[in-house]
Amino acid sequence: MPAVIAPRYLAIGFAVLAAVLYGISSPVSKVLLDSVPPALLAALLYLGAGIGMAVVSLVQTAGKQTVREAPVGRKDLPYVIGMIVLDIAAPVLLMFGLTMTTAANASLLNNFEIVTTSVIALLIFREAIDQRLWLAIILIVCASILLTIEDMSSFAFSAGSILVLLACVAWGFENNCTRMLSLKDPVEIVIIKGFGAGGGALLLALVAREMTADVGGILAALLLGFFAYGLSIYFYVLAQRSLGAARTSAFYAVAPFIGVGLSFVIFQTPLTVSFAAATVIMIAGAYFAATGGHRHRHVHTLLTHEHRHRHDDEHHTHDHDPPVEGEHSHLHTHEDLVHNHPHAPDLHHIHGHKHQ
Repeated sequence: MPAVIAPRYLAIGFAVLAAVLYGISSPVSKVLLDSVPPALLAALLYLGAGIGMAVVSLVQTAGKQTVREAPVGRKDLPYVIGMIVLDIAAPVLLMFGLTMTTAANASLLNNFEIVTTSVIALLIFREAIDQRLWLAIILIVCASILLTIEDMSSFAFSAGSILVLLACVAWGFENNCTRMLSLKDPVEIVIIKGFGAGGGALLLALVAREMTADVGGILAALLLGFFAYGLSIYFYVLAQRSLGAARTSAFYAVAPFIGVGLSFVIFQTPLTVSFAAATVIMIAGAYFAATGGHRHRHVHTLLTHEHRHRHDDEHHTHDHDPPVEGEHSHLHTHEDLVHNHPHAPDLHHIHGHKHQ
């Protein structure tokens, strides 16, 4: 297998692992909502992510186990602020939505995040979206509408489902902010997300007087946050480096089905016809989203930036004196380059397309 292809498959593995970890969040959060108020639970999930990854960072530093990553800098501040604000809003909306709808329904509706992430990536961040991904978006929108309608005979909309969809919109914007930071240290990004969004949501919980004395519930929420948010976001950022925002969110479509499976086991959720139909449509959408991709002759313009990289691909051909082996990070310049190879819209491939 050519060296240039290998990172894509590794990135797909990271995206699926991130999805599996996040998939446990909705059903387990539904259980925790019995003892922890919604806004406080949202805060604890992100604080658990921040605290857990801070410990991981300390262990890595003490053991000198990691290759140095590019740190988040002053130029990244707008994306950092956007990421934190959206990460405060999204989980709060999701937790309130979970109080009004089933965990299985919320898990499947989370696939709408693919749609919002992709459309925002196209319209604002100029990511390329191919025909298969467009087809996936249409299918997922149809499935999301089907799940949102509470009673097909009266077309009454579920307030809980609408709140979950609004959370997906917030996370769609947040995913694109994170994508612009994806070449930076992923552990640092998760720590910033965790303490920034967790602290903001905790302030909201204090203002709303949504507190609890249930120590067991608090510790469980922090632990869930470390796995379902902290480690999940870490692997998600690694995947975005090679796949871009839209494609990574497509592989993330595995997450809702993990959540649905757990919901059926935990809550014995009844299976309705509309739910089954939406599931089939979602699976079809996820398939088309995950199997797209393209190759063509494209131009790389002069670019100077810093990130973790190696020299066995076509994009990092600069010299070192003395020579450097393996992965490393430093400020480097990409010269003008024209070539043809399979690629995704990562931060090295933000070029326009005449035909999508």
